[in-house]
Amino acid sequence: MNISTDLIRELRNKTGAGIMDCKEALVKASGDIQKAQDILREKGSIGAIKRSSRETKEGLIYSYIHSGSKLGVLLELNCETDFVARTNEFSQLAKELAMQVAAMDPLWIKPEDVPKEVVEKEKEIYTKQAQGSGKPEKVIEKIVQGRLESYYSQVCLLEQAYIKDPKLKVKNLFAESVAKLGENIRIGRFVRFKIGEE
Repeated sequence: MNISTDLIRELRNKTGAGIMDCKEALVKASGDIQKAQDILREKGSIGAIKRSSRETKEGLIYSYIHSGSKLGVLLELNCETDFVARTNEFSQLAKELAMQVAAMDPLWIKPEDVPKEVVEKEKEIYTKQAQGSGKPEKVIEKIVQGRLESYYSQVCLLEQAYIKDPKLKVKNLFAESVAKLGENIRIGRFVRFKIGEE
């Protein structure tokens, strides 16, 4: 199939992927730009895994103050190069993450960051709740795991539903940005301040 340069350019502008990757995705998708984006997204998440071992010593501290000045967030977002740290896309990602923190008040970045004692305590509570139902042990284990995942989706930033599109998780938005920017990106830390809270 003959893919026009205009179509390749359009896909490149939308995704930030390389020209050859865009052309290949469009050929696979028979010229359907939406399908081609999905193909690149799948490919991007694979690329993100490969990039995740690379060092992130650049980045920025992003500050977000909610209207009324009663709530604010400081967020550290890291990347590999100063070049990427200065791009609009990187700043936009930092802004989206800071707004998510302001709105949803996560406690940790990802499930692996939740202290072991907190996980054990949650498991203990869910197990006691499930045991009262009289269900078999294997079913109880699945119930506990399901409730634990639900807990992570409330307290871990990357597992939360994205405030601007609840069908997406924050980690999906994050993976898209990693694929688009072509570097390993990492959330260093964040802190949320609210007037009157300790």
